[in-house]
Amino acid sequence: MVGATLALVGSSAVYADAVKQTKGKYEDKFRQLEEILPTPNVYRNAAGEPGHAYWQQKVDYDIKANLDEAKRRITATEDITYTNNSPDTLKYLWLQLDQNIFKPDSIANMANNFGGIGRRGPAAAAGDASRPARLSLGELRRQQYLTDNEVGYDIQAVTANGKALKHTIVGTLMRVDLPTPLKPGKSTEFTVQWAFNIVEEDAVSARSGYEHFPDDEREGGNDIFLLAQWFPRLVAYTDYEAWTNKEFLGRGEFTLEFGDYEVEMTVPADHIVSSTGVLQNPKQVLTAEQRARLEEAKTAKRPVFVVTAEEALENEKEGTTDTKTWKFEAENVRDFAWASSRKFMWDAKGYQQGGNDMPFVMAMSFYPKEGGDLWKKYSTESIIHTMEVYSRFSFDYPDPVAQSVNGPVGGMEYPMITFNGPRTTLQDDGSRTYSLAEKRFLIGVVIHEVGHNYFPMIVNSDERQWTWMDEGLNSFLDGVAGREWDPTIPWGVEPRDITGYMKSNTQVPIMTQSDSVLRLGPNAYTKPAAALNILRETILGRELFDYAFKEYSMRWKHKRPTPSDFFRTMEEASGVDLDWFWRGWFFSTDHVDISLDRIYKMRMDTKDPDIDYARRREEEHAKPTSLTNIRNKEIGKTWVELNPDVKDFHDENDRWTVTNKQRNKYNSFLKGLKPWERKVFDRAVSEDKNYYVLEFSNKGGLVMPIILGLTYADGTTEKQYIPAEIWRRTPDAVKKLIVTDKNKELVQVVVDPDWETADTDVENNHYPRRIVPSRVETYKRSRSSSLAGRDLMQEATTKLKKDEKKDEKTSEKKEGDAS
Repeated sequence: MVGATLALVGSSAVYADAVKQTKGKYEDKFRQLEEILPTPNVYRNAAGEPGHAYWQQKVDYDIKANLDEAKRRITATEDITYTNNSPDTLKYLWLQLDQNIFKPDSIANMANNFGGIGRRGPAAAAGDASRPARLSLGELRRQQYLTDNEVGYDIQAVTANGKALKHTIVGTLMRVDLPTPLKPGKSTEFTVQWAFNIVEEDAVSARSGYEHFPDDEREGGNDIFLLAQWFPRLVAYTDYEAWTNKEFLGRGEFTLEFGDYEVEMTVPADHIVSSTGVLQNPKQVLTAEQRARLEEAKTAKRPVFVVTAEEALENEKEGTTDTKTWKFEAENVRDFAWASSRKFMWDAKGYQQGGNDMPFVMAMSFYPKEGGDLWKKYSTESIIHTMEVYSRFSFDYPDPVAQSVNGPVGGMEYPMITFNGPRTTLQDDGSRTYSLAEKRFLIGVVIHEVGHNYFPMIVNSDERQWTWMDEGLNSFLDGVAGREWDPTIPWGVEPRDITGYMKSNTQVPIMTQSDSVLRLGPNAYTKPAAALNILRETILGRELFDYAFKEYSMRWKHKRPTPSDFFRTMEEASGVDLDWFWRGWFFSTDHVDISLDRIYKMRMDTKDPDIDYARRREEEHAKPTSLTNIRNKEIGKTWVELNPDVKDFHDENDRWTVTNKQRNKYNSFLKGLKPWERKVFDRAVSEDKNYYVLEFSNKGGLVMPIILGLTYADGTTEKQYIPAEIWRRTPDAVKKLIVTDKNKELVQVVVDPDWETADTDVENNHYPRRIVPSRVETYKRSRSSSLAGRDLMQEATTKLKKDEKKDEKTSEKKEGDAS
């Protein structure tokens, strides 16, 4: 820390240097966000809530589908009722045909940048002059599958009242021209007949599809079918964009309308079906015993098997050509998905959440024997834990069921149903084990995907445009729920988890449209989740944040918010101006790097020469002595020391010697003070506090609060919080005065000591600078460095190998002793 003196001018203490600015480079980090947000209107007001004229469309579906297991094909007829609640007259309707993304001539396939960043699917590397291009076997498998199979929709008919409607297919979209324009407040009905071949999910890396299990004694054959993005559905028509008819490219997901569904699925008679909605015909598809178990599960302490493992195994062995039709109904949902397999066992447990909306919810899991004890123990319990936590932050879970289904999709969400991938490993002795990583994966993915039932299945954000609005908010909440389950699991939503991405050259603003994001994971999941963590724990505090976040959730329950609605609600409900925060974290690629460059320690001048001059003499003597003088002294005495008789007045007095002239000047200064000035001055002198000026520079560009960890000479510590507003006028560099009692001398200051602001360089946070801690380790490279990835359950059964050489020597010694 650099020593200095705090001087007094009149009655005011000054220490600030002139502010330095370079013309043309100034940027207002606190400029109001309203300048770039959409103008509030009658649909979305300035407070971030639905306006008095808010509207959204309604679409109801009546679907009859048939699953041809042998051909792995769906054929269906759907009757659609479209209600126009907008103030606009519509001449045509747009539908999504998501299965067309797999067609060779789809934009997603034709525009696929080989080996490019952000590419979805199996690995491929383009290479360069020094490295050859590489194709993974997974990529070759995908290419071969799409070459050998006919994919995409077969639209057989689009009719209204028995008459054909003109329709035009445009990639993953279809325009249906209406016979007469649809006026506001009116409805229209039409029918679509269609079919498609279900893709093999493992081959094409889809969000749905089938998985085939090898037909041998270890796996037992058969398929799991996960049906999502499976029927032509209406594109959303909104107040902010009209038809949201963006091509489906794979990354940006869905923008959908709420409606009521009646769906019938005809499947092999030995299949078990999990679906969005409530089963309407249990007597036709379940045995009396299974229905009794389902009733028992409503009040059970732990999940009850509706379809047992033994029943699932029998279904796998037998097979049948008979069919059953399962009927489901769902009210006010934005999508519909289902799963079907003879491999499924099914467990359930009732959740009494109370409240008026949906006091009872049935949590259920569907999984094959490959799920094993991992799924039996954790899947359904994780569903209920998710609802308990999310409801505190938003609203009571509004649907009658919540489900987790095991299949080839690693993690995907739809109303009331989620697809989750982790499984156990079959060992040679027939047992099934799982690693700590698989356990963590299952709990984490169930929490995350079930959490999506709140965002975006209820708070209906536009995933095609703004992935972060569902993935980021949900990742934040799944981190909260996950840490309440087990804080030792690395949830990946802490501020420290995003620092690498924030200083990388592949970062783009969070507000980037989904399909243009270079690295979707850190951009849409981790960075917004970490930002909200910081907003809750560091900037607003839990009370203000939780109130505002719940207000946003309640306002937009079963409605369609935009980013501006979220930003405005969080500010309006918390009462805190957060424009600087949204600008920095969501609209820029700045990162956090606050450097503590210098600290000046100052002391109040008493103006009393007998005190101040003595202090200055001490400061002078504390400076290092000239090396020349040191070595000369080692040789012998100086000339003056050898000849003391020639000393004069100046040899006995230095420049800090006090005379009466200085004392008179001091007394005159005291007399010239006004009473209040004398009172203030005397107190400051008597308290003799320490004055420290801390100089900070903003190297990352992102303004943030400055959190200080202070360590004092007496061993005590303290944290201080400096609001982000300190950067308002000089966003590149600021100074802060810290005053401590005279017995509280600073010895160390650390910026962001608990790593809560995502500062990317923690080494320039220390003053004085510390020696960077690191390790030296000798090692032999191994295939896996992840301890969590060990299958500890299997390893625990391994027998200790004997040291044969040692045994031989022991045996020889015994023989020698015996002889």
